[in-house]
Amino acid sequence: EVQLVESGGGLVQPGGSLRLSCAASGFTFSNYAMSWVRRAPGKGREWVSGISNTGTATYANSVKGRFTISRDNANNTLYLQMNSLKPEDTAVYYCTRYPWADVPVTSKLDRADYWGQGTQVTVSS
Repeated sequence: EVQLVESGGGLVQPGGSLRLSCAASGFTFSNYAMSWVRRAPGKGREWVSGISNTGTATYANSVKGRFTISRDNANNTLYLQMNSLKPEDTAVYYCTRYPWADVPVTSKLDRADYWGQGTQVTVSS
């Protein structure tokens, strides 16, 4: 059974940092691309960042230069380092899996086949 379990969310002041983790199990992690998606209060889902099975990363313009996605294939874990956080980054963050090795160029949200339960990130003073 595929499982994705996020952790690391919390309350942080504007300008602060958080690191999210996603522990993956039930599949060969190193074979699959992964991504982070968020849903802000009252808004739709937003794709944040993706990473291929070998570590090639892509980012949404809204987080480029502030967030860094990475993965540890030996320990089946996906990360999202978030720096210079803004109130508009407040959202539930989800870890997702793609059913192939590369991050798709289009339809990044719809092509994920598994989602975690999410972790809340709140940026507020």
